Amino acid sequence: MHPDQTKWDQRYRNAQSAGKPAAILEQYQQLLPAEGIALDFACGLGGNALLLAQHGLDTHAWDISPVAIQTLAEQALHSGLFIQSEVRDVDHQPPAASSFDVIVVSYFLDRRLFPALLQALKPQGLLFYQTFTQTLFQDIGPGRPEYRLKSNELLQQMTDLQVIAYHENYFPWRPELVDEACIIAKKI
Repeated sequence: MHPDQTKWDQRYRNAQSAGKPAAILEQYQQLLPAEGIALDFACGLGGNALLLAQHGLDTHAWDISPVAIQTLAEQALHSGLFIQSEVRDVDHQPPAASSFDVIVVSYFLDRRLFPALLQALKPQGLLFYQTFTQTLFQDIGPGRPEYRLKSNELLQQMTDLQVIAYHENYFPWRPELVDEACIIAKKI
């Protein structure tokens, strides 16, 4: 068993609530296509996957934690949604090129995977990405700086995409989201 799997299984086993969608996805869900294939990458409890499936997208959800995937499968079943959930070590099994119309990543950062994520988008595909930054308060989220984005780092990773929306450390709709960066970008 992978050490990360044990850590995340324990965290999800002790979760007090269901997964919630990323603020950037929730706020800009009107940008989602009417149809297509979506991926909730490193999905955790699958809040993004549930929103994507409710929107009518053919939704896939991947995470290293069997506990998270089982919890998501139960939530999807209870909600009458079909989500293709899979226990998957995304660090070692990134998505194939040109596979998805929408990819959502929230609170996961492995800089080595940025190229694979961008390549996994189909033409006109959308990437919704939200995670922690190294700036300001750092009251929540990972304590180690390598798991936090530097200022403008997320924006710099998207130079091959058309940026639709970008916020860093200021979110007019959710002011409590300090120490975070969010982007929506389209493959052109």
